[in-house]
Amino acid sequence: MTVRTIPSLAQALGAATDLDAAFVALAGALAESDRDAALALLRFDPRQGLLRERAVVTTGRVERVPLETSIEQLPRLTLRAVQDGGTFADLTEEPAAYARLLKLPPAEDGATVSLRGFKVDGHLVAVLALVEPKRVFGTRALERVAPLAALFELALARFHEREVRDEATRTLEEVTQRVHGEYLTRLADLERQVQRARETASIPLVDPAEALAKEREEARRAEEARRTLRKLAALEHQLTASVGQLEQAHIELHRRSEALRQRTRTLYLLDRVMTLAAETTDPHRLAEGLLSLVGDDMQALRCSLFLVGTEPGTMYLAAARGLAPHVQLGKVVPIGYGVAGKVAERREPMLVVDAVDAKQQPLLGDDYLTTGSFISFPLVLHDELVGVVNLTNRAQRGLFVEEDVERVRMLGLVISLIASEAQLAARLHGQVRER
Repeated sequence: MTVRTIPSLAQALGAATDLDAAFVALAGALAESDRDAALALLRFDPRQGLLRERAVVTTGRVERVPLETSIEQLPRLTLRAVQDGGTFADLTEEPAAYARLLKLPPAEDGATVSLRGFKVDGHLVAVLALVEPKRVFGTRALERVAPLAALFELALARFHEREVRDEATRTLEEVTQRVHGEYLTRLADLERQVQRARETASIPLVDPAEALAKEREEARRAEEARRTLRKLAALEHQLTASVGQLEQAHIELHRRSEALRQRTRTLYLLDRVMTLAAETTDPHRLAEGLLSLVGDDMQALRCSLFLVGTEPGTMYLAAARGLAPHVQLGKVVPIGYGVAGKVAERREPMLVVDAVDAKQQPLLGDDYLTTGSFISFPLVLHDELVGVVNLTNRAQRGLFVEEDVERVRMLGLVISLIASEAQLAARLHGQVRER
């Protein structure tokens, strides 16, 4: 996969008007690097637990085939990986049989079938299937398509939220119109009953028997009117509750719009840093661009990027923003010491949500973290440590939460890929030492 494939895919996904256009762009990006591999998108119904549809790209167009396949039929380990999302999992048991079950492109002898789950708001909504032939030499298409799938997941979430928002709007409009129609019908019936009662009351009395009959009729009508008024009051209560539900729906739509703007900004930042990686030869500028990608997206006023040093067991400060003046670029940090060193040693992210958690964290006494809420994330590519990124001092006193760690994981994958392909650690380390 060339460096220009990722920025071109990011631009195509940002310009896509629907999910079909985004999927065609993803399939085209894979075809540029491997024409023998094939992709299929399986739409998942979380309420029924069924894979409802299989879509593939043929001659630039999306072709769909209906499915009624339970996801529980997948092997246990593969099912767990798909439900967790974020990574591809191989179907090691009878891939050809599962390819037929899911109506995927044929998996010849020795071919591999890999699945990756896509989640929106914590729920599985789709599964991406990759079928690639057996190879003796060269890297697998799976390694090239992994960063492409991470970009496609953002576009999928954007279109999924648009569908949910449109469906919610249609449902609320239907409920409002139905309740309003019932209200008008009941009100018209009540007005007719009142008018009839007035006309009956104005008829002069003829004799006692007739008067008694009319009195009974009026009493009956009065009782019906009281019942109608009670029903009208209940209808007004129902209408008030519907209006409250509509207000809550508008609040939810606003929240989803904010999340959509956040994902759109992420796509813009990814496009910007990919363009910078393709155009610049200055390692300092590239390191600052990589740090700006995650810092701007997470709104961190204080952040730093460490890369693995040439000496074993060390890292050095490659880029920083908002640190104290005495902290200079190129400062060496032993792996295993401080927050960044511990994270690099364990290769597991560290999240502190608020000041209460921070008091229980003895590693905060360094120069790179100042507030109670922070994220320190390891940069790993192909099981090789690339570096560590630290984020703290979120704008407007915001707190980092578990959902932010998942976003940093995706951005860290892009940073690791660009830094590794550009050999940034070695190039930048030499320039820092010359300073």
